[in-house]
Amino acid sequence: MANGSEWKENYNLQLICRDCKEIPPNLVEEFSSGDMVCGSCGLVLGDRIVDTRSEWRTFSNDDQGNNDPSRVGDAANQLLNGSQLTTNIGFSDGIHGRSRDLSRAQNKASVDKSNKTLAAAYKEIGALSESLGITSNVANCAKFLFKQVSDAGAFRGKPQETVIAGCLFIACRQENVPRSFREIFALTRVSKAEIGRTFKALEKFFSAENQQKKLQAEKAGRLEESDYIFSQSTDPKQLCERFCNQLNLDYRLVSTSVKIVERTDKVGSLAGRSPLSIAAACIYMASYLMNHPKTPKDIAAVAGVSDGTIRNAYKLIYPKRAELIDPKWLLDAKGNVIGDISKLPTA
Repeated sequence: MANGSEWKENYNLQLICRDCKEIPPNLVEEFSSGDMVCGSCGLVLGDRIVDTRSEWRTFSNDDQGNNDPSRVGDAANQLLNGSQLTTNIGFSDGIHGRSRDLSRAQNKASVDKSNKTLAAAYKEIGALSESLGITSNVANCAKFLFKQVSDAGAFRGKPQETVIAGCLFIACRQENVPRSFREIFALTRVSKAEIGRTFKALEKFFSAENQQKKLQAEKAGRLEESDYIFSQSTDPKQLCERFCNQLNLDYRLVSTSVKIVERTDKVGSLAGRSPLSIAAACIYMASYLMNHPKTPKDIAAVAGVSDGTIRNAYKLIYPKRAELIDPKWLLDAKGNVIGDISKLPTA
């Protein structure tokens, strides 16, 4: 080599015009047509060229006069009906206003009214999910359930808020983050009795839908997995974890309250009580047992039950404290005493 460096084979592929054979080649990328063209003779050397330049983004303050530089739209939403491939007509044509009239006429002709209803319902579900502090997967589950109801045309006589409240309640149970009727009522202002009736009606509806899917799958000779899992009553153990977190209690107390709930279920001392009352009473016992006492009023503020209900439930499990509490729970890994059963209040 002239510069004294070692020779190396060049693996770079270079596209040149087969007619002009210019080096370096005079190539022009026409992104409007997607062609690669020789700038000297006009020969088309490639088609369907991908535009590798950065895509424009539009922010709220940039789209002045409806001048949107973006060439792409949102991804298709599986929760909406139709192909969602629409054309938007701009209306920035000066003083004539013809484009504005065309845009309005096109929107009236192309907008699906069912999608408007679904979009409004999804927006409300999203707002309620944020208020409840639940994750996006629960909100998506509630939206999916609402779409099933909407597509089937069921519950047409019921207010939309009631159906949304029922779908949100079921979605929380489906994703193992249950919420009580009282918590849903506090946000939606739909009565607890109405939420309960809607919940039972929705359970029957989804049961019938799953049964119909299974029959169709059997006729087609394939297996069909159920999308809907029938929910049982709320597990007090899950409520214990959430309530203890809201009370800023440590992991030992959370674990102890959950174990007390498990033994209470076996002993049967709180049979027939609501899951909220069971969880609150077990947290009350565990807090005094592990030397982090919480009053019934403190627990009632997060559990949504009265302090009198917590005391009445606690009175039922206090006589059986020897059966409910394992002495091993009162020791840490090094054998140090971290709890005392004698500190339990009588009421």
